[in-house]
Amino acid sequence: MRVTTLPLAVTAFTATSALGLGLDAQLDALRHQRSGLRANDFSSAPLPCWIGRVDGLEDAALPASYAQWDCRNNRLAWLGLQQDDFLAKVRTARERYGTTRMALLLGTSTASIAATEQGYRHLDGERLPAELHRKPIHTPHSLTAFVAAALAIGGPCLTLSTACSSSAKVFASAERLIRLGLVDAAIVGGVDSLCDSTLFGFNALELVSPEPCRPFDAARRGISIGEAAGFALLERVDVHPDAPLRLLGCGESSDAHHMSTPDPQGTGAELALRDMLERAGLDVSQVDYINLHGTASQKNDAMEAALVARLFPASTRVSSTKGLTGHTLGAAGILEAVLSLLALREGFVPGNAGVVHPDPMCTPHFAWHNETRPVNVALSHSFGFGGSNACLAFARAGANA
Repeated sequence: MRVTTLPLAVTAFTATSALGLGLDAQLDALRHQRSGLRANDFSSAPLPCWIGRVDGLEDAALPASYAQWDCRNNRLAWLGLQQDDFLAKVRTARERYGTTRMALLLGTSTASIAATEQGYRHLDGERLPAELHRKPIHTPHSLTAFVAAALAIGGPCLTLSTACSSSAKVFASAERLIRLGLVDAAIVGGVDSLCDSTLFGFNALELVSPEPCRPFDAARRGISIGEAAGFALLERVDVHPDAPLRLLGCGESSDAHHMSTPDPQGTGAELALRDMLERAGLDVSQVDYINLHGTASQKNDAMEAALVARLFPASTRVSSTKGLTGHTLGAAGILEAVLSLLALREGFVPGNAGVVHPDPMCTPHFAWHNETRPVNVALSHSFGFGGSNACLAFARAGANA
């Protein structure tokens, strides 16, 4: 018997990406379909591609008390935490529950690997240079350890690294911890920053586009890699009955199909989707909008378009926002969850950015341009390497009653 998801109040959320700092910047870019992508000016060697880069990180050093964690990824986390009064809202929750009754669950695919890359490029003999000889930044748990210290969280602290589903799966882990009574609230999120490993790694797989990515375009040529930080605060609905936005359900699965290619039939993705719908008590007819994974790779987009066509009624609107932000990898789940929450809050469907000629496989579900309409239930899809799939359902309060 499948356990029903405990609905949770989303009492705070924020995101920082190539679109700008905080929710207002994300919303303005969505409304004006303003892309944050630019020609690659980051990699240590030339690579003809486009990236979603957050400006100012080179000059955004951490406070002196956190100097041991200083690196690009943790700077991005710190910058993201300071937006939309998120720190103040966490402080209020911490005072209500106590530090040990709050969990911190963050997703990342690279953590602070850029600092390790830099160290190996500038070895002092056989040792890392002194300024980078800091253990806290050469570990996959660097991000979560830093944020736990910055937020004074003493409850469960977990790093999830399941490629591009990482910061979507944190919602499912948080729901389980709260439902089982292990904590009273959870901070979830994810951060991934640009680094050579992802840029040249994805390029070696022939997945990086030499032009701005065009999800679901007939002539799409691959992904554009971006960076982002995002966070959300989840609490029990009975503590916040008036909270307007809710997490209704989470679904997870594994394709077990291929290391870097999704199951072309979308079998694993469909399992995660059906798992989420059942746990949330939702019918497909209730879904108003889906923020698709939509990477602009040939196989992902074909699989996802077919999945939408066979499961959802034509009234469901779908789009990818990666044409604006780039694919933020381990941060994609949280960034696109935040964009889905904005669609709910503001009552509009973001258009599918970057498309010039829609792929003929795409059905009338696709919103090629922004649409103003009520959005009461929104889904967010995240599908990662190795077949790690996660689907999230968000809603306005009372939408699934």
